[in-house]
Amino acid sequence: MNALAARRRHPAAIAILIMIGLVLTGAAYAVVAPRPADAGVISADKVAEGKALFQANCSSCHGKNAEGMQLDGTRVAGPALAGVGKAAVDFQMSTGRMPMAQPGVQAPRKAEVGFTEEEIDKIGDYIASLAPGPGVPTDEMVDPTKGDAARGGNIFRVNCAMCHNFAGSGGALTRGKYAPSLDGVAPRHMYEAMETGPQNMPVFSDRNLSAEDKRDVIAFLTTIQEEPSPGGMTLGSLGPVTEGMFAWIFGLGLLIGCAIWLGQKAA
Repeated sequence: MNALAARRRHPAAIAILIMIGLVLTGAAYAVVAPRPADAGVISADKVAEGKALFQANCSSCHGKNAEGMQLDGTRVAGPALAGVGKAAVDFQMSTGRMPMAQPGVQAPRKAEVGFTEEEIDKIGDYIASLAPGPGVPTDEMVDPTKGDAARGGNIFRVNCAMCHNFAGSGGALTRGKYAPSLDGVAPRHMYEAMETGPQNMPVFSDRNLSAEDKRDVIAFLTTIQEEPSPGGMTLGSLGPVTEGMFAWIFGLGLLIGCAIWLGQKAA
């Protein structure tokens, strides 16, 4: 007993106990922690092919090993990509935003995508191999028919409408930036945008919005895009700006035309 008590009073005992506690905590977290959707086994061949594609097409801005590059002390040519996940690669490249023709305040969506789905998948696997990150969502995760559009509308108005407009029509931000219109955006890309936070958009991880919340938002946006407008022309769904301009141009123009016609008739 005296020998055991002496060991407990040893100066290194506290440090050893802390190390054991940290190891046990890390092991427990590794078992119960949620894994990203692309955390499965990635083919080494696909990673190698993705790295070759990345270095040939993306490294001029993002660095040879995706470590990022700076033009000068204040401007970034391309950010580091370790940890952004396969979802970010799929969103940026499948929507034609990357690679950019030249550095700018914001990468616009383009109809023409310069890579095949297979090439984008390989580059995504390479980026996913660098560090854990959000994976590409499954079809079930983005299926709008399984979401609650009414609940998604409430979530959208609280978290997204201040930039994207109440109907997802987009809006202007500061210094030439903008929140793009969500009309015609694929459900998968909506989910990936919420998950990765591209451009000026904040990241809505599962701690902010659960996978169910994101699917409900997708259901809401899909619903308002598919439903006809009972009030007639939507005028871009931009609110009082376009409505006021329509009233001034056409309404006031009609009144002026009537006044001129009446004046000529009286003469």
